[in-house]
Amino acid sequence: MRTTGEAMPEFRTEWDPLGSYQVPASALYGIQTARARDNFAISGLRPPESWIVAQVWIKKAAALSHRDTGRLDVRRADAIVAAADEVLAGEHREHFVVDPYQAGAGTSHNMNVNEVLANRANERLGGARGTYAPVHPNDHVNLAQSTNDTIPTAMRLAILQDGRALSTVLEAHIAAWHRQAATWDHVVKAGRTHLQDAMPIRLGQEFAAYAGSVARARQRLDEAAVYLEELGIGGSAVGTGVSVEPTYPARMVAHLRAITGFSALREGADRVQLMQSLGDVAAFSAALRGLAVEVSKIASDLRLMASGPRTGLDELRLPAVQPGSSMMPGKVNPSIPEMVNQVCLQVIGLDLTVALAAEHGQLELNVMMPVMAFNVLMGLRLMTNAIRTFTERCVAGLVANEAMCAYWVERSAALATALMPRLGFSRAAEVAKQSVREGVLIRDLVARDALLLPEEANAMLDLRRLTEIGVPGQEDHVDDGTRRR
Repeated sequence: MRTTGEAMPEFRTEWDPLGSYQVPASALYGIQTARARDNFAISGLRPPESWIVAQVWIKKAAALSHRDTGRLDVRRADAIVAAADEVLAGEHREHFVVDPYQAGAGTSHNMNVNEVLANRANERLGGARGTYAPVHPNDHVNLAQSTNDTIPTAMRLAILQDGRALSTVLEAHIAAWHRQAATWDHVVKAGRTHLQDAMPIRLGQEFAAYAGSVARARQRLDEAAVYLEELGIGGSAVGTGVSVEPTYPARMVAHLRAITGFSALREGADRVQLMQSLGDVAAFSAALRGLAVEVSKIASDLRLMASGPRTGLDELRLPAVQPGSSMMPGKVNPSIPEMVNQVCLQVIGLDLTVALAAEHGQLELNVMMPVMAFNVLMGLRLMTNAIRTFTERCVAGLVANEAMCAYWVERSAALATALMPRLGFSRAAEVAKQSVREGVLIRDLVARDALLLPEEANAMLDLRRLTEIGVPGQEDHVDDGTRRR
């Protein structure tokens, strides 16, 4: 017996098929995790939160499934479930220590979870850490499971979990653009194609289009997520289900539905295919890349429209969130859109890693799952936080500089396009060049040179009407059957 004041040992010795190894005495993890921690000191990063939670969900569901059939006795099963609930409540997270860059397939991550739950289950039953009795990490926590079916399932669940947060953020972002579109729909501004003068457009039309682009990207994410709801759990080592009770896959799906709240989870139709291929994860990553492309384009547009204030377009005023220069007093930069651009570039790069890893599988298993999981989950986290910040600190507070919008649209050489129905393409082109050459507005040039009757000129150069479908200067029918001039 240890005497009063005697120091606790720093390590305990555990054994596995490779021999003995020293494990920190205070660690809830065990020998295989300790080996992985030392072998894979690569990035200094911890596993993503959702990656831990998803694997623990699976272990809890497995214990419940085996308790249902009697394959695992109630005492052990309940102890595993209780240990899992502790982790799901936020406890013991410091004991999940395996670097995202680890041995293939995620065996180390799987064993980290198995060992933590086994040790806590044993403590709850009066045992000591590292003894693995009566609950063993392989024999009981990992019963009828393999890294090869639990890790692909955990990837799907973790992506679905983090995808919920992104979906909520996107809903708010889309709504913010719609509100801004309604607020500034009366503002007519110069359109630009190739960064050159183009026909007028309303600011509300531009903003509504941003909302539509993000909504389409969100829809593609939702569609990709449907495939992730199909689970290959029960496939065990190679997808064939060896050592698995026939009722186990369906029981697992039912318990996972109840535990996760994902009511659409379903048993995989072909567990071999779901183990061989990570195409579903790659497709979701590609959809996330598509969102990044859309959002980055929008952020770049805002940077252009907010350029200035004296030497740029100055059509938009973005909320000032911090000083823009350590040298130039009063300078304010489009800091939030700049951050968004950087995040989106990173997410596009993460997707390339996912695509290459998905291609890199061989035969019955893709062993590149850890890096795929890390990259997709990192991309989800980055996009969720960036878009939330974009919405709250930029989009919600942007203001149109109506005077500058009016200034530029009147000076657009593209207004000569409106004269084509009367003057023809060649004469209208001469008017555009003359306007630029002489520095005279199209409207003033038409009046000065009497190119059109005043009422014709007013009708054809009605800027608001030029932002709607119709032929300049002609009466048009609109959808409600009325006529407008």
